[in-house]
Amino acid sequence: MAGLTDLDELLRSMAPVVRDGEYVVVSLPEVGDLPAEATVREDEGVTVVLRREAADAAGLAYDLVAGWITLTVHSSLEAVGLTAAFATALTEAGISCNVLAGAFHDHLLVPVGDVARAVEVLRRLGDR
Repeated sequence: MAGLTDLDELLRSMAPVVRDGEYVVVSLPEVGDLPAEATVREDEGVTVVLRREAADAAGLAYDLVAGWITLTVHSSLEAVGLTAAFATALTEAGISCNVLAGAFHDHLLVPVGDVARAVEVLRRLGDR
């Protein structure tokens, strides 16, 4: 099934869900045996999203402790405007956001203390 591309429909259908746990982002030469939740290979190393407890157990340093919000709408990789819409709404609320795009959904990492407020901002955006 192809993902949605209509921006109004995407916003109405976002249905944000918070994934359990706390997450951190680290950069490493390689992932190795770490239980990575997500990875991005960059020139400087491999950016890895891990559960906080896995990073702590491995003795890894990190800056941000984040909550993970998944937009459960199946958005097309060719959809235009969804990222800009939620990024603008979160910016206006003073909430930082790091975005991971999967094949089916967008995933947002926001400071753990801002998760509930971010979900409310996203829900209001979908109600417009």
